[in-house]
Amino acid sequence: MKNLNQYFDHTMLKAEATENDIKKICNEAKEYEFYAVCVNSSYVETAKKELKGTKIKVACVVGFPLGACTTEVKGFETNWACKNGANEIDMVINLGAFKDKRYDYVLKDIKEVVEVAEEYNAIVKVILETCLLSDDEIIKACEISKEAGAAFVKTSTGFNSSGATADHIKLMKDTVGNEMQVKASGGIRTLEKALEMINAGADRIGSSSSVFIINENKNL
Repeated sequence: MKNLNQYFDHTMLKAEATENDIKKICNEAKEYEFYAVCVNSSYVETAKKELKGTKIKVACVVGFPLGACTTEVKGFETNWACKNGANEIDMVINLGAFKDKRYDYVLKDIKEVVEVAEEYNAIVKVILETCLLSDDEIIKACEISKEAGAAFVKTSTGFNSSGATADHIKLMKDTVGNEMQVKASGGIRTLEKALEMINAGADRIGSSSSVFIINENKNL
């Protein structure tokens, strides 16, 4: 597939990731011309420095991986990340509040992050953790994310029971239409899986296996 590399947020979010790991994924992102790298907030400055002079974006996770911290904490982390070089924010929805049907809280939680990010011309992706939601809940979470002004809905943290599925991607895309984009993440380790996500409607792929997938594509 042509330009497959531009679908990828090359990702390093594991707890034991070192500064050298972040430098490595940044070098890989430059070599393969990925769209972005995705890191924890403590590594935003490192990624920004390593990617200086390139068009590659820095994506930063916020409230990761549980989404259960307060709105104020998410806002603070977003502000810090954007101030120090993040172009995109991948925030985790507050699943407990969502399951409680405290939709006003969830809306405010997302909107706070969106409004802070907008001050820096950064965009927000909302991580839904689809493996923990019913289809009706996925639809509702997408609708709230859209109302809050987020740019993307995203399937998964990759830290839970399962990751992206084609059925969930299609459901999300059908719900948000052309008003938002959809990011598939979690468990995408092969070319076959990546293409399955794209064919289902994914606009972006989050993966730590991006290099392997691109090399698979080259060898076809």
